[in-house]
Amino acid sequence: MAEGLLSGRVALVTGAASGIGAGIADLFARHGAHVFILDVNVAGAKATAEAIQASGGSAFWFDADVRRPESLAPVVDAALARFGRIDALINNAGVYPRRSFLEMTAEQWDAIQDVNVKGIFHATKLVLPHMVRRRSGHIVNISSVTFLRGSTNLTHYIASKGAVIGFTRALAREMGEHNIHVNAITPGAVEVEAEKALATQEQLDAIVVQQCLQRRIVPLDIANVCLFLCCGLGDGMTGQTLNVDGGWAMY
Repeated sequence: MAEGLLSGRVALVTGAASGIGAGIADLFARHGAHVFILDVNVAGAKATAEAIQASGGSAFWFDADVRRPESLAPVVDAALARFGRIDALINNAGVYPRRSFLEMTAEQWDAIQDVNVKGIFHATKLVLPHMVRRRSGHIVNISSVTFLRGSTNLTHYIASKGAVIGFTRALAREMGEHNIHVNAITPGAVEVEAEKALATQEQLDAIVVQQCLQRRIVPLDIANVCLFLCCGLGDGMTGQTLNVDGGWAMY
């Protein structure tokens, strides 16, 4: 199964039970990585790992909640015990319920920040010391094109995704001396199962019309850029945000 760009490397992917995270895990495994799949959706995480294993890849699934560092620590420990290294961390876990700002409660605001921002803090805090000791590592944080465009009924979500970009830039400054690369990706409207509960086909078609590329963006599009950032081909870059949205937003 391995195609070689990540042969023998170890990658942790949060929110990898489905969608973008599952696409990243699958592509990384196809390129020879040992992939650790983290998600609160246990059935989905297990199914993703088993599909990778059935194709000859190396994958391990864990019931892990990015809001709780005590549930993440065993995954880090398992990766280090089995392989002695962690080469890449993909902070992909995120939630995006829609709600108007006037109806939004402080509790709903906090719930988004706990997953989308603090979850990245927890996972990175656990993995980074091992990367510093090895003087090697790649961290990719998944933000959103909505930070570039703005969108109604997503103030809490967009604020969290802007924080992800700020986190990326600041951490890249600190970690450069340790040869650790920290970058972000802003996906556009990605064709995943979850979007069916959030948008109509007409709304999705309207987005494609605004893109330069007249097709839906799929998880593999995001995974390919993530692979580029983690395999060595993008090692002249850190602190950057790569927009993968078919040319919907430009900056």
